Amino acid sequence: MQPSSQVPADVVPAQRALSDLGCYLLGGHAEDPGVLLDEARQAEALGLGAGFLSERWSTKEASSLSGAALAVTERLQIVIATTNHTLRHPIVSASWATTMHRLSRGRFTPGIGRGIVPLQKAFGMPAITTAQMEDWAGLMRRLWAGETIVDHDGPAGRYPMLRLDSSFDEQIPLALVAFGPNSLKLGGRAFDDVVLHTFFTEETLARSVQTVKRAAEEAGRDPGQVRVWSCFATVGGHIAPDVQLKKTVARLATYLQFYGDLMVDTNRWDPAVLERFRADPVVSSFTEMIDGRATGEQIEHIAGLIPDEWLEPAATGTPEQCVARVEREFATGADRVILHGATPEELTPVVEAYRAAGAA
Repeated sequence: MQPSSQVPADVVPAQRALSDLGCYLLGGHAEDPGVLLDEARQAEALGLGAGFLSERWSTKEASSLSGAALAVTERLQIVIATTNHTLRHPIVSASWATTMHRLSRGRFTPGIGRGIVPLQKAFGMPAITTAQMEDWAGLMRRLWAGETIVDHDGPAGRYPMLRLDSSFDEQIPLALVAFGPNSLKLGGRAFDDVVLHTFFTEETLARSVQTVKRAAEEAGRDPGQVRVWSCFATVGGHIAPDVQLKKTVARLATYLQFYGDLMVDTNRWDPAVLERFRADPVVSSFTEMIDGRATGEQIEHIAGLIPDEWLEPAATGTPEQCVARVEREFATGADRVILHGATPEELTPVVEAYRAAGAA
């Protein structure tokens, strides 16, 4: 169902700020990481506030990409969303963040998440726990404050000594990609930016924001200082139909492929639909990510397996219709919105319509 092109009066935010919007750079599978340079420049030229980078173990190593993105921009905040804290020693992570923070004059936000458990198991990596991520965040804060940490023995690991520089007093924001209630509460307690998952229903978005803010308040923090980002699929009708299917159907199918139970449980969808999806011979034939390997014919087949309501949490249609749907994310409680699933070039008509709506 297409959203109305008219923005209802009760969902128009008091102020439309392009700085409250972000996008992913070098999204999805990327054979040529050099594309990042142009995308970062384009995102900044559009006036977006943040460019997000996700780490994939191929051609998307996070520290390399973040350095490149910061080097070709002057204003854009670069946010890692996400990598896993277990991939780097805490000293390496803290040093990386400090270096980027100073190089960019404060435009870098390191971020972590729980990750894709099946892949971690396949690679012999230990499961990531909420306690580990919270302990890690505390270590980062202490190291950036110039502290020498002696005989640390906690969920994030055992370290005889950790230290960067006693003169440090770095105010570096931390981001967490959060999904379930435990991660959401952790985001409120210990992180500055909380990035939600794509294809969250409006009810799930409202519930997630409430969980984060309540946890922040209970931890003695100002809930208003914890920014919750809706990661919102934004795939306008000006994009070629086959590409639209890849960015919506194939992308959601990939999520269902790897952590469908969590998606269904979080959104309170019908688990029987997920079972039928998994049992389908086309779906079950994939050993790699569907959105990276499926043909157009296969994606069209998979589209028939996914209910329309599961694809509804997305901005589609004309640029004005996309803007109206993005407005609803703000009205539902999101502090900021990532226009997900499209390149800065593909987002240009939507961002222009958003800017025009603000000037109206």
